[in-house]
Amino acid sequence: MSLSTFVTGSIVGFSIAAPVGPIGALTIRRTLAQGRATGFVTGLGAATADAAYGAIAAFGLTFITGFLVSQQGWLRGAGGIFLLYLGVTTFMARPGPLDQEQRASGLLSAYATTVLLTLSNPTTILSFVGIFAGLGLRDAGSDYGAASVFVLGVFLGSALWWLMLSVGVGQLRSHLTGTALRWVNRVSGAMVVAFGVYALAGLL
Repeated sequence: MSLSTFVTGSIVGFSIAAPVGPIGALTIRRTLAQGRATGFVTGLGAATADAAYGAIAAFGLTFITGFLVSQQGWLRGAGGIFLLYLGVTTFMARPGPLDQEQRASGLLSAYATTVLLTLSNPTTILSFVGIFAGLGLRDAGSDYGAASVFVLGVFLGSALWWLMLSVGVGQLRSHLTGTALRWVNRVSGAMVVAFGVYALAGLL
């Protein structure tokens, strides 16, 4: 296993995950409302989707890349509508007790929603293709071992960011009142709705 390839993949995964977007807003809100485990699992959904798109680029599956990019219109539209739904339900949600933790079914739902949301933006593949070209890894697809190590690095680098975020935000959870949590729901819900509107406006 090439350590440098793994480290490079980890840095790429961390860097792609770190910018605050709709998944970041959801992760923060779910961590505050339902605990660190839910927040972390939410982030893992994004890490899984990032790794999947990284794998498509790493293994040189250009036919999949071309297909997904050609279908990005309806995928982004579906993602935008889903964001609107999540944003409105988050805005309207009543905060539960601070000691509430999600059951396995709730954790699975948190994971699945973020996988779908992240996959609804297929242009992420183009980011990986650009990164590969910029790092001189254009031919990594011919080396399955190197490509696999890179993808593993992407997943773990992204997962590290979500772990840090959920743990850090979780430190604030015990200090929040019901009123504060209600405002967290409203602000994060409004942010997610704004991201949904932006995604749909991009189709015009």
